[in-house]
Amino acid sequence: MPIEIAYLVILLAAICLVFVLFKRPIYEAMFIAYVVMIAVTGKWSEFFKHLYTTSTNTLFYAIVAFLAAAQIFGATKIIDQCIAIILSIFGRIRGGAGYVALVGSTFMGSLSGSGAGNVAATGVFTIPAMKRSGFPAHLAANVEMAASTMGNMIPPAGVITAAYGVLNSLYPDKYTMSNFWIVMWGISLWFILQRTITLYVFCRYYKVKPMDKKDIPRFGEAIKKGWTALLLPVIIFLPFFLDSRLKATFFTARLGEGAGSFSSCILLFTPGLAALYAMLISRKKADSSPKAIASMLGDKVKSIVPVCATIFFAYSISNLFGTLNVGENIGAYISGWGLPLWVLAFFIPLFTALLGMVLPGSSQTAIFGSALVSIFVGAGGNPFLAAAMLPVITGAMEGMTPPLALCMYTAMGIAGSRLKETTINCLIWVGLHYLLSVIVMLGFLPIWGLM
Repeated sequence: MPIEIAYLVILLAAICLVFVLFKRPIYEAMFIAYVVMIAVTGKWSEFFKHLYTTSTNTLFYAIVAFLAAAQIFGATKIIDQCIAIILSIFGRIRGGAGYVALVGSTFMGSLSGSGAGNVAATGVFTIPAMKRSGFPAHLAANVEMAASTMGNMIPPAGVITAAYGVLNSLYPDKYTMSNFWIVMWGISLWFILQRTITLYVFCRYYKVKPMDKKDIPRFGEAIKKGWTALLLPVIIFLPFFLDSRLKATFFTARLGEGAGSFSSCILLFTPGLAALYAMLISRKKADSSPKAIASMLGDKVKSIVPVCATIFFAYSISNLFGTLNVGENIGAYISGWGLPLWVLAFFIPLFTALLGMVLPGSSQTAIFGSALVSIFVGAGGNPFLAAAMLPVITGAMEGMTPPLALCMYTAMGIAGSRLKETTINCLIWVGLHYLLSVIVMLGFLPIWGLM
């Protein structure tokens, strides 16, 4: 057995020991786990290197920026205006705000290419709307989390491009990107259906009811008071849409290599732009002066810092594992087992779910993609299906699997939910995603466009 498997076991044991037994905060558990892994691997010379690498990670700062922006949105009351419009439309439907989150966050996740970043961007709207309509805080957090992570398996998400690259490297010029996108949509439709049914059941279980008619704003009045607030989602979402649709033609032609830098900084400048707009349009309705905003952020920083610290040390652990080639070595070990197809259909999604605790989906696809597809095909599986499932079991799973569930922590920070309840509910969403992944890989469901 390779030493890399022992690394994974030690990491999870360290986190559980500190968090469960000693009942320390999860961010402390993450930091101690990082120190333990440095000690176990003997990489003391790289202790600050991985921390520094995380400190220069664009996505980490984007999450922090959106969490801070969420506090500004709340202080300026602009979210209340957006929620009023949402409730005026869907308040009469049981769990209506949850279905809005499911559809909207899934779509936006495909554009942003980042599960955690998308939770931060869309969750500031959807989570308060769900809580206002009767969702428990932990359920609201996980509905947003489950929807946002699914964006990584819907074109034009970046993980899909990486998965197609794996397929094309194994079977040059045999399959086209267009066909691959169609299959990804075909697979995604089943998972959208699964999440819709799950949401329906949870709404019944928690007795989420349609709002009382007297508490539902009239649509005309809500639009009249809050139409300017409707531009806030546009300000946040439009840059992602334009970048995804026009990058290859418009931005690259004018910016050259700078188009890539433009794409990477969208998550950074968007929350600041949105926060400035929120303060501008609410200056007559709330105290949105710089002094008031600074005071508010000072009061709210205690709720932001623990989430940010957890995410920071999770990324640091991932960086360490990347330099140790943990994924590559474990993949080579598994390929020598010679497992039958039906066993692989159960094992591969479980394997990537465990890896999702410590490695981003894009890293998993790059490191393990070729090995996993080759193993599946060697057992008689369809290579097209195997490659198309990579974003499903890596990109969509990476932010859902505790204890390093970045999407869950980000949503939890916005919802203000407790860790225990949020984690238990999260595991249900993860388990259902895993079971459907197995069913699809076994070929039990028809997939649109599958060759």
